[in-house]
Amino acid sequence: MGKLAVQKYFSFMMLIITFLLMVFTLVGLFGGDVQPAGNTARAMLVYALPMLIIGNAFFLLYWLVMRRFHWMLMPLITLLCCIPYISTMYKFGSFDEEADKQPGFKIATYNVAMFSRETTGFMAQDILAEMKRQKVDIVCFQEYNDYAGDKKNSDSYKDYFPYSARGKDDMIIYSRYPIKQTKNFPFEMTNNSAMWADIEIKGNTYRVYNAHLETTGINGTLHRAAKAQMRGSDIKSNAVLDALYGNYAVGMIARSGQANMLAMDMRESELPIIVCGDFNDVPYSYVYNTMLGDKVDGFKECGNGWMSTFRGNKQVRIDYIFHDPVLEGLTYYKKELSYSDHYPVFMKVTPKKQEE
Repeated sequence: MGKLAVQKYFSFMMLIITFLLMVFTLVGLFGGDVQPAGNTARAMLVYALPMLIIGNAFFLLYWLVMRRFHWMLMPLITLLCCIPYISTMYKFGSFDEEADKQPGFKIATYNVAMFSRETTGFMAQDILAEMKRQKVDIVCFQEYNDYAGDKKNSDSYKDYFPYSARGKDDMIIYSRYPIKQTKNFPFEMTNNSAMWADIEIKGNTYRVYNAHLETTGINGTLHRAAKAQMRGSDIKSNAVLDALYGNYAVGMIARSGQANMLAMDMRESELPIIVCGDFNDVPYSYVYNTMLGDKVDGFKECGNGWMSTFRGNKQVRIDYIFHDPVLEGLTYYKKELSYSDHYPVFMKVTPKKQEE
């Protein structure tokens, strides 16, 4: 095979890869539009979108360098289609301190990981101090533990947050404004749950949802595999991959059912809605789309920079605040605290001015 033939073959293979990347990326962008049950592979493509976008960017540069501008159109069009997706995780700009001073109320969501089960209460107190510094009016905690040794965290929180509503086990909403009524959503066959509280704020009542949806199970699978290897068991990599895929698929299907349940309840609400929580799922997934509905993603509205809410190697956004269109977002940000495997997310909102 001559040199020219090799070059043509290589260019053809690169063209095929470019085309496949385009197809997989476009399918992934709409993977959250289908129920994961029965469409697992398509729904899974949503989680591969960051890598697919990087691949498209590489081939955009590759065809540009090769001066094959007509083939460059494929990754270029694909990347342009990805701009709305990218804006759910990254936005240009900086924090607007003046907007944060405007009238309104601030809400926070934080998976506190049981305060690491420490018994002195210092971690819960540090988090309370941070909520005071950020001037938070409502905070939704997931994986909340009320006991630190023989003390109750809620006793020390009530001076700043005089109102609170308990959900199932590890869910709570603290508020500086009166809570009128609440409802809990215990999910079947899991420790995860959700709740809402109707909170009256300066003459307006809002329904605040606090949701902690099914976990992925990936960390648990990896931990069990590592322990088995330490005991001398022969763990084959393909067996681990099968277990990871199975756990992720099961978790994804469970989360979709939980999101459907909450979305049905939201549709019946006559009050403006604010949705907070740890969804354990990424933007553009079925869970994200279902929980968002016709509400506004606070980060897309008024966030800035890179928004990942899970600490560690997995730079993913799985904690969210959405709000009803009758509200207007002023600021949206996270604080990189080290008390949990999640970061707390904060958002300041204000009622939209009525047009005359």
